[in-house]
Parts: sequence; C-alpha cells; structure tokens
Amino acid sequence: MTVTELIERESFPAGSPLLVLLQSLWGFEGSLAEAIERSRCTGFDGLELNLHHSALAGLKADAVRSALQKADRALILELMTGGGYVPDLDRTADQHLEELDGLLAEAAALQPSKLTVITGSDSWGWVEQQRFWGRALGLVERSGLAVSFETHRSRCLANPWGIPRTLEAFPALRLTADLSHWCVVTERLMTPDLAPIQAMAGRVDHIHARVGWAQGPQVSHPFAPEHRAALEAHGACWELFITRQRAQGAGPLTVTPEFGPDGYLPTLPFTNQAVADLGEINRAMAEWVRVRLG
Repeated sequence: MTVTELIERESFPAGSPLLVLLQSLWGFEGSLAEAIERSRCTGFDGLELNLHHSALAGLKADAVRSALQKADRALILELMTGGGYVPDLDRTADQHLEELDGLLAEAAALQPSKLTVITGSDSWGWVEQQRFWGRALGLVERSGLAVSFETHRSRCLANPWGIPRTLEAFPALRLTADLSHWCVVTERLMTPDLAPIQAMAGRVDHIHARVGWAQGPQVSHPFAPEHRAALEAHGACWELFITRQRAQGAGPLTVTPEFGPDGYLPTLPFTNQAVADLGEINRAMAEWVRVRLG
C-alpha cells in the first residue's frame, strides 16, 4: 500500500502507522525532484507546499503526479486567499470565496492527499463569518477534495475562544491545527484542558508541528531546555488529537514539522544570523513526533 493510499483510507488497516510525516517546503528553493529526494533521505513520507511554490513552476500536473507516485510520496497542498499570509483588509468575503473556488479547481489537477487552507479575516464579525463559512464549506463539498482550514493568525480561525461556537455551527468544518498561532494571540500556551482544544480535538485532520510560546509563533529551538514547557504543552495537545482520531477509527493523522523562516526563526542582532538550522530542527521534530505520538 502506498503512502497516499494509506492517508486516503477511511479507517486504519491492521498494522498501519498512525502518523504520516510530511516535509515542509517553506523556505526551500530547489526543484521538485530535489525536494522528493531530500524527503526520502531525511525520513519523511511526503511533501507539503503552497500550490504556487516555485518547485511546481513550469511543471504540468501529470508530471508532478507521476514524480510523486514513482517515489511513493504523499502530497499536501496549501491554499491561501486574501493577497498574502496576512490578508488585505479591503478584500471582501466574496473575493476570498472567489479565490478559494479557483484555487480548489487548480489544486484538483494535482490530486493531493489533502489540502490545508488559510482563508478569511479576523476583522469580520460573526454574521459575516457565518455567511462566509456556509459558502466556503459548500465549495469544499462540491470539490470532493479533503480540505481542512488552518488555525492561523489574522484569519477567521485566529481566535481560539470562538472555535467552539464556530465548530458547533458548522459540523462539516475540519481543521489544520497550528497551535503556535494561538499562543501568540492569547499570550499563553495552549494545553489540553482548555475549552478550544477540547472542542477541536475530534475535528483535526492535519497538524503543523511548530512550537510557539507566549510571545511568538516559534521558539528558537524546541529541544532547548528553556522551551521544555512549550514543547510539552504542544505535544500533549497533539497527543489528544491523535487519540481522538484513533477513537473515531479514521485514517492516519498527517503531521508537518513546520519551523520556518520569514521572521519566525529568531536571528542574532546586527548580523541577522539564524540562531538554529531549520532543516535540523524539522528533522528532529519529525523524529520526536514519531516517538511521542506514533
């Protein structure tokens, strides 16, 4: 059974792994072939990348699918509406929905195992959010794709305290859990006892395994002793998510260690030198996740 077939099964085959680990291409500037080889050499099961990542530029969909199939690599695509990772405030809900519709159609040609979507705006009130979610989930249903929406800062799911209400109102809404964003928004670590974590635990299909802290979305190094409490808090939440996934009899949970650049990785003053190696961090996080959760 291929990795892709394993992810797409609706139940756990006997003896199958409970986790599938994807390698993030955030900050990676090489080709798709290089990314595939890198993932294989570093023990990952597949790739996660933005639909418009440079590794896909100039490649036809059938060539991408063929390369991944030959290497037995799973694919998770990231879709983003609103003009950037921080959405333009003048983009309306209708514009986000139009973008999402087009992106879903574009992504379908690549036949990804899953899609994770960053969409909407935290500037919208509850009435506007309800209208948005109703239509967005309709687009997802019509696409036939496995889509989960990320708990990302500046987006509709930016506020964890509103998550129980949103999930109750929209039973079809599935989540990509990136708890590091909520650490920043709430200025505290997320822990399994908190109401938002309990409410979302049965709705998580994908995890971005980045460790945040009360003042930022990414610690300098997750295995530094000064960040032990943050690592344990995130790990306990992830453990709850996989326990609920297992109890529901769903397929394996996908996890992407997603420590990245672009202001997330701390740097030394005056030199802008990174304080740690991102590749090493993500490989170490993958191994920690396999041991802790697998």
